[in-house]
Amino acid sequence: MIRRATRSREARSKRRIPGWLEVILLAGVALLVSLLVKTFFMQMFFVPSGSMEPLFLVDDRILVEKVSGWDGEVERGDVVVFEDPGGWLPPQPELNRFQKALSTVGLYPTGGHLVKRVIGVGGDHVECCDSEGRVSVNGVPLDEGYLKDPGQQRPFDVRVPEGRLWVMGDNRSNSEDSRYHQNLPGKGSIPADRVVGRVWAIAWPLDRFAVLDRPETYDQVLDPPD
Repeated sequence: MIRRATRSREARSKRRIPGWLEVILLAGVALLVSLLVKTFFMQMFFVPSGSMEPLFLVDDRILVEKVSGWDGEVERGDVVVFEDPGGWLPPQPELNRFQKALSTVGLYPTGGHLVKRVIGVGGDHVECCDSEGRVSVNGVPLDEGYLKDPGQQRPFDVRVPEGRLWVMGDNRSNSEDSRYHQNLPGKGSIPADRVVGRVWAIAWPLDRFAVLDRPETYDQVLDPPD
């Protein structure tokens, strides 16, 4: 009986994976999971400016739900991260090798992106301003209680082209958004396919952790007539 137990322990010992190989395998699995999460579900970005205050502060880390990770389309009121459509951002600094490696698996915030709130989608008539200084979408004035500062409103009257979005910052006096790019293709709107995803939550700092909701005022806006 003693000899059999000894042989059994020796057999199990021979079949066991070496510790160093187990670490490599676990690291490989973790890397694969990180890549899958970044590609299809979630990615982290940092907030580089105060254009979305008071919702986001400079250097906040935000979690973005990738387009491929949710059902449906971008909606009015969503806060989205999108790639520079061209002419919105100055040249971006190069990442070092370590930063590039981390960004590949979604562990380092990437640059070359912007974060704004979607005010109008394709087909919408977006206008500013009414007698109370409010932005209207399809004739419905928005109650934008989330704004830090409405600022000195820049008048506009646009019909958003199909497949594009009209986006604005919550800190209107410090946000070079769709209003300031009407001289570019799309007349200030951005291609919907440039959207990386919808901001799901503020992840860092921990004392500011919060999951985002879509403001109720956008529920009052009806789609434009065909």
